[in-house]
Amino acid sequence: MLVFVTGATGYIGSEVVRELLGAGHQVIGLTRSEKGASKLREAGAKAHFGALDDPDSLRSGAAMADGVIHLAFKHDFSDFGGSLNTDLHAIEAIGEVLEGTGKPFLTTAHANSTLSDNATLALAKRGVRASVVSLSTSVHGDGDKGFVPRLISIAREKGFSAYIGDGANRWPAIHRLDAAHLFRLALESAPAGSKLDGVGDEGIPFYDIANIISRRLNLPLVSISREEAESHFGFLGPIAALDIPRSSAETQELLNWKPVHVSLLTDLEEGDYFEQK
Repeated sequence: MLVFVTGATGYIGSEVVRELLGAGHQVIGLTRSEKGASKLREAGAKAHFGALDDPDSLRSGAAMADGVIHLAFKHDFSDFGGSLNTDLHAIEAIGEVLEGTGKPFLTTAHANSTLSDNATLALAKRGVRASVVSLSTSVHGDGDKGFVPRLISIAREKGFSAYIGDGANRWPAIHRLDAAHLFRLALESAPAGSKLDGVGDEGIPFYDIANIISRRLNLPLVSISREEAESHFGFLGPIAALDIPRSSAETQELLNWKPVHVSLLTDLEEGDYFEQK
C-alpha cells in the first residue's frame, strides 16, 4: 500500500513511517522543508512538500495514495483553538479526495477535538474507511519531548518534584513503538467508523511518576494542592490533576494488537529521560 503520512518527520510520525516501511508498505511523507525531505528519503520514504494550512498540498498527497495517516498537528498552546481549526480543515481537505474510494484514513484525536473526530467518523458514511486513534496522555520512548520531559524540567526549575493531593490520579501511557504498530494495523484492517484506543499502561498514579523524578534528580517529593497546580505546572496544571485511566481491550481484540514494549515507569527508570540534552 502507498501511504500518505502527515507529521511524517515528527516524534510519532517518524516511527510510523519506519513501521510501515518495515511491513512492506511505501510511504509519501508531508514535509515543509528540504531538511524534512532528506530525513524521509534517508528512511526510505518519498517526500511531498506542503503544510497543514495548504489544503491543495494535502489533497494532492492524498490523491496519490492508497491510504492516509494524519498525524500532523500545530501544538500552539497560545492559540489552541486555531490549531484545532487548522486540523479540522486539513481533515476536510483530505476527506474530499478520499470520499467514495473505500481507502483507509486514520486521524489522531486531540484535547477538545470533537469537531475533527466527528468529521473523520462522518467520512465512514461516505465511502471512506475512516477511523480515529486516541493516544494516551504520555507517548514515551527515545526522543520524547512531551508531558513527562516537561515534568522533569519543571522539577529542576522549582527544586522539587510535585504531585497533587495524594497523587492517586492516574495517567494512561503508551510506548511510541506500540503506537506505531497500532497505526499500521489500523491502516490495514480497522473497520470504517472505528474509535481506537492507543493505551499500553491503563493508569499510572501520578505519584509514581513524581516519585521517580524525585529520586533520579535527588530532589524532594512534595504534595501540592489543586490551587497551587497551575502556578507550579503552568499549562500542565489541569492535566496533572486529571484522573483519566483508559483501557485498550476492545482495540486489542479488534485489531489483534498487543502493547509489548516497556511501561512508562520502566522507561523513566532505564531510559535517557534524565540526561541533560
